[in-house]
Amino acid sequence: MLLSGLLLVLFAAVVIADPTVHFREDFLDGDAWESRWVESTHKSDYGKFKLTAGKFYGDAEKDKGVQTSQDARFYAISSSFEPFSNEGKTLVIQFTVKHEQKIDCGGGYVKIFPADLNQKEMHGDSQYYIMFGPDICGYSTKKDDELTHLYTLILRPDQTYEVKIDNEKVESGSLEEDWDFLPPKKIKDPSAKKPEDWDDKAKIDDPADTKPEDWDKPENVPDPEAKKPEDWDEDMDGEWEPPMIPNPEYKVKSGTIFDNFLITDDEKFAEEVGKETWGVTKGPEKKMREKQEEEERKQREEEEKKKKDEEKEEEEDDDDDDTGDDDDEVEETTETDIPEKDEL
Repeated sequence: MLLSGLLLVLFAAVVIADPTVHFREDFLDGDAWESRWVESTHKSDYGKFKLTAGKFYGDAEKDKGVQTSQDARFYAISSSFEPFSNEGKTLVIQFTVKHEQKIDCGGGYVKIFPADLNQKEMHGDSQYYIMFGPDICGYSTKKDDELTHLYTLILRPDQTYEVKIDNEKVESGSLEEDWDFLPPKKIKDPSAKKPEDWDDKAKIDDPADTKPEDWDKPENVPDPEAKKPEDWDEDMDGEWEPPMIPNPEYKVKSGTIFDNFLITDDEKFAEEVGKETWGVTKGPEKKMREKQEEEERKQREEEEKKKKDEEKEEEEDDDDDDTGDDDDEVEETTETDIPEKDEL
């Protein structure tokens, strides 16, 4: 009887500790993800996602996620799960993001919406419960480099929260103290009316202000190193324009990859999932990226050397041409100065 009772207690403990997974998406079944995710049609110019592991990865299959594929676009895609309540329970939201395009400005966040969301009409102003993830503007020392990083938000029943990056705590606090959940004590008088002589223009445009030189940052700009060909004929060929190259200051770049989505009620389970996914592939991914960077460095050095050699050859050719012109002048002068035999 004692042994049987012990087994019963252990079994009960296992059942109680079993985590609840409300949503999980690892994109491991190829294009089948498209049947689970809905692209919003609220705006016709939303960007498209594609399934890929990117230019570098730790595992060609396990690291596949959905990637933004078009520059200067907003993206709106969603996947549904069964409605649930986290009252009295912990809520954990976790996913990975990789900005392999050296992002300067863009959002890598996700939102948790109400169950009645019209997914086809989802847009930036749609009501949501939670928004979480890296929102980047400016390439800094934070976890917004080109490698994959794991982002975790933990909301606890005692109204506290914790944020983890790569399974390490980076922020924590009180929800009620750090965010405004209650309505404000005072609101604007809805019956108040604007006086007839009220001037709404508290400020006006500065007539002396000018647009900053770096205000316009198009995707492509004229190549500053390009030179007009010597044989260019504007009458025949038209006005010469330098070729366009990618603008190094262009900020809104696509290429972000989302993967390993998880919504659960168990902190430890989320941590283990992070170790089994991102934790396993992060090392090989970094090595692959470092190898690519070394190859890119060597290629740049070879191109720079080739360019310098070509410039040196051009300078030598110009010097040879100048020397040849001088010889012609000497020969002509010599022939002119020597008198003919009949004149002696």
